[in-house]
Amino acid sequence: MTTEFADRAQELIEAGKILYDRGWVPATSGNFSVRLQDGSFAITVSGTHKGRLTPADVMRLDSQGRPLDGRRPSAETGLHLALYHRFPEIRAVLHPHSPAAVLVSRLFGGHLVLEDHELLKALDGIDTHAHRLIVPIFPNDQDIPRLAKRVDRWIDEHGGMHAYIIAGHGFYTWGNSVSSALMAVEALEFMFQCEGLLHGVKT
Repeated sequence: MTTEFADRAQELIEAGKILYDRGWVPATSGNFSVRLQDGSFAITVSGTHKGRLTPADVMRLDSQGRPLDGRRPSAETGLHLALYHRFPEIRAVLHPHSPAAVLVSRLFGGHLVLEDHELLKALDGIDTHAHRLIVPIFPNDQDIPRLAKRVDRWIDEHGGMHAYIIAGHGFYTWGNSVSSALMAVEALEFMFQCEGLLHGVKT
């Protein structure tokens, strides 16, 4: 085990504790990953409890997503890899199953619009609340390659994104470090919660 892999694995372990304590990765839900300097990846092992991760619950994949230790990575590894291959600047991807993300996926159609939220500035590359961010909502799909292609098509048609939601499931977001990805999770979950409450007020 390299020092870098051990350090990044520890960051994912700490992220799991934080997100579990918030109620955003219940049971064995969610998955996390980090891109290493040599192009390989550290990712959580399939079926692990994210609030009780240990170094043994984080495995390494080569640059094409092939396991380097024979174990089975997260079932949604393909979604992580699609993001890393699409956006070279991404260093970490976090996927919580948060209540507010599930709620807004049921309240809104194919996308959620976030605008005039101060916390938009917590996301990489956004420096004003006067920003209109579209968060696409994709139907849940157990066929991960097909879902990854759907995400890719959306990016082709609309440009970059900061996050996306899988309906009734959870959301994906990312950053240039585990810390920045955690900040994005917290900011997005707050805005999702606000939009869910606002929808209730309006209806």
